[in-house]
Parts: sequence; C-alpha cells; structure tokens
Amino acid sequence: MLSLVQNETIKMIKKKRFYVVVLVLLILVPIFAYAQMKQAEDKRETYGADWRREVQQAITDNQNSLGSDRVPEEWKKYRQIYIQQMKYYLEHDVNPAQPGGVSFTREFLDNASTLFIPLLIMGIGSDIVSSERTGGTVKMLLTRPVRRWKVLLSKLITLLLFVSLIVVSSFIICYLISGLFFGYKGFNFPVFTGFQLQGADVDMSAVHSVPQWKYLFMQAGLIWFVGIVVAILAFMVSVLVRSTAASIVIMMAALIAGNILSNMASSWTSAKYLFMVNLGLTNYLAGTPAPIEGMNLGFSLVVLAAWAAVSLVVSFLVFTKQDILN
Repeated sequence: MLSLVQNETIKMIKKKRFYVVVLVLLILVPIFAYAQMKQAEDKRETYGADWRREVQQAITDNQNSLGSDRVPEEWKKYRQIYIQQMKYYLEHDVNPAQPGGVSFTREFLDNASTLFIPLLIMGIGSDIVSSERTGGTVKMLLTRPVRRWKVLLSKLITLLLFVSLIVVSSFIICYLISGLFFGYKGFNFPVFTGFQLQGADVDMSAVHSVPQWKYLFMQAGLIWFVGIVVAILAFMVSVLVRSTAASIVIMMAALIAGNILSNMASSWTSAKYLFMVNLGLTNYLAGTPAPIEGMNLGFSLVVLAAWAAVSLVVSFLVFTKQDILN
C-alpha cells in the first residue's frame, strides 16, 4: 500500500495542481489583504481611533434596517444576531475589528470555507480517477497484481493527504501575507462565540470568550472536515464519470448551487439534507444563523458524514465491479 501511495503522490505532484492552488493563494490573499487595509484606513479617517463610535454606528445602521420593508425577512435574522454581537463586544470593551494578521486570517477563512477552499480542493480531486481513463494509464495500472480496491484506496489516501496540505497551506499563507499588512500579533485576542437565534430573540446564555488561537484551531478542524467531505464527493464523481472536464463541471456546479441555495432556501426545509447547504460549519462558531430552521453544528456534521460514507461505498463498489479496461 505504501508503494501505491508513493506512486499516486508522485503523479499528483507531476500534475502540478497543488502548486497551482498555492499560486492562487499567493496571488489572491495579498489582494484581499490590501483591500481590507484600505477599508480600515477609510474607517480611521471617518471615526479616528474611536472604535466604540464605529461599532455604535454599525449597531444603529442595522437597527434602522430592521424596520425597512426593503430588507428581506430572512436577512433580518442575520442583522439581529450581528447587533447583539456588537453590543456584547461594547459591553466587554473588546474591539471586534482589532487589526492583525490573525484576525484577518480568521475572517478570510470564515468567508472562504463554503466555496473558495472547496473549489480549490475540487480542482485536485475531480479527475484523480477519470484522468487515468482519459490518458489510458488505468489499463496499465490494473494489469499489476494488486487488488482494485487497494488501487482505489491508495488514490483516496493520497487525495486526503493533499486536502490536509491545502488547508494547512491556506492558514499559513494567509497569516504570513496578512501579517505584512497588519502585523503578526493577536493570537490571544478574545473572540466571543455561542450566539444563537431563538425565534425573534438572540439567546446569549451560551456565549463565551475564547482566545483567537483556539478559535483558529476549531476553525481549521471544521474546514478540514468540509474539505475531506468535498474531496470524497469529487472522488466519487471521478469514478462515475469518464470525462475529466465533466467531473470538474459537475462538482463546480454543485458547490456554486449550494452557495446560492444557502441564501435562498430558507422555506425549503428538505434542502437541509443536501451536502452543499451544510458546508458552512464555521458559521456556527461565528454565531451566524443556520440557512434553514432545524440545522445546527451536530446536524450538519452528521449530514456531511452520511454523504461522505455513501460516496465511499458507491466509489469502491463501482470501481471494483465496472469494466474499466474498455
């Protein structure tokens, strides 16, 4: 098995997909960090060094929007939690927008966890099997005296290793680059988590403070889990579909559709069982309301785990039984 994994790792490196992912991060993260820096400079010009005034203005603006008919009802619940969060930070004299490389990394990865990072992972996983068929190398691979399930398992292990590399690289690159703009301090900065929406009210009984380094570890674990699930689903599509292009398009369409559904499907309760709607695990840490009533962190973890388990069963059954040599 070790030799098979080594062989798959060499093939993955030769494809240079991982290097492309790193290059994308090296290009985009500085752009996002620069945009964030310019935004912070504009706010300093408006509010000066008085961060409390800035937070109070944000609370007032959001409170005024709650009475507007132009704001959809499903958006108002997000603003209700935001208002309570900002009030909580004010009461505890903590600046929620404290600049720093750690804070930028936390916010960037919160936003990137549902679409950006899954797309990067999908890019290396969607053709891991289908590309072998397209290039004809699968025939040579299966003529070796190795069971088919071992061949497929070696590909899966290699894929999961590269998923872990992508998640770790995203954190490291984001922190190192954003630190050039905002500094590298902030690991012990407090972050409040545990805000929950109960009907029209915000339940703050479970709110507690955690240092940013601990929040980042929890965030990394959830993003890694999402990455593993997306990789396994892409892996299944790669087994089922012979065309590399079709595999990539299918997964890309599913991820983008999920991002759209998360903002539109509040009244379609059955949509909460779709894997794409459950990818925003870090939103539960941040206190963002679930896109559909009845969803919580435990529910989303179970749904994603079920999708991953079914995908693995389908992948191995099809690969071991299918006539791949023709």
